[in-house]
Amino acid sequence: MSKQNAIEKSWGERVKSDLAHLDIKTIGRVGVLLGGRSGEREISLMSGNGVLEALLSKGVDAYAFDPGLRCPTELAQEKFDRIFISLHGRYGEDGTIQGLLELLNVPYTGSGVLASALCIDKIATKQIWLSNGLSTPNFEELTASSDWNAVAQHLGLPLIVKPAHEGSSLGLTKVMSVDELPAAYQLAAGLDKKVIAETCIIGDELTCPLVGQGKSAEALPVIKIIPPQANYDFHNKYFSDETQYLCPTGLSDDVNIAVQALALAAYRALGCRAWGRADVMLDQKTGKPYLLEMNTSPGMTSHSLVPMAAKAAGIEYADLVLWVLSQTLLSAGSVNT
Repeated sequence: MSKQNAIEKSWGERVKSDLAHLDIKTIGRVGVLLGGRSGEREISLMSGNGVLEALLSKGVDAYAFDPGLRCPTELAQEKFDRIFISLHGRYGEDGTIQGLLELLNVPYTGSGVLASALCIDKIATKQIWLSNGLSTPNFEELTASSDWNAVAQHLGLPLIVKPAHEGSSLGLTKVMSVDELPAAYQLAAGLDKKVIAETCIIGDELTCPLVGQGKSAEALPVIKIIPPQANYDFHNKYFSDETQYLCPTGLSDDVNIAVQALALAAYRALGCRAWGRADVMLDQKTGKPYLLEMNTSPGMTSHSLVPMAAKAAGIEYADLVLWVLSQTLLSAGSVNT
């Protein structure tokens, strides 16, 4: 057994042990936050309903709560003992709902206020990674008055333009020529006040789920993503059956371990906790991995990546959901940071 496989098996065995000793009654009344107000509402509904069904199948007293349809302050009236956050994007993954739950003193899944706010902001995320010596594509923030020729000269072509606070490839454009930059900027700016352009890394698209916190954090199996026409857009992420997911990746152990180490360092640098997912590109020329984004509320749909990695480590979907929720028991009565 390789070192990588041994680490993954060890995590899977610990999860099974944790769940075997878990008393469902200690979890109490659980709210599953889903839907919300972001551009990823449709995906959040899919994730949240999957999570809710899994928790109910495990005997958890769980209920759906959609802050896109109800005022979030109504959470106080529900008297939830803990919250599973299945919201994606702004108003769910950006520290805002986490802040409200802090005020209500209700434990919740995922990263705290600061890490959530940092990770939703792609520019802040990159600045922290760079300050820690972690590899991420060159970038710059765009404005309506940007010199498009200078941007292309600085970052090279092709390049990627996207909103700084959106996920799921919303508003993203792969720019092949300088003439395409103004339209790409306008598309992204229609969704966000802050727009980022970054060097496009050509190579394998990978993702690495992460669990735990601080020094005890661990990386799960890496997944290689092969979308049709190399276009991993919103449709191909969530609805297409043409996208291929390889876990194991088929890459060497050395490459997988290097990607896991980079993802883990990125997760720790941002102060993430409980679970998350780092998206990475592997440069086809140099073999060097580059960090793209960190997701603090990973998707849990039928096409989602964290469940795939967990399954490769021996953990089924419902057990993964229950284990993630059980981590809130560790933070009960303490301040989530």
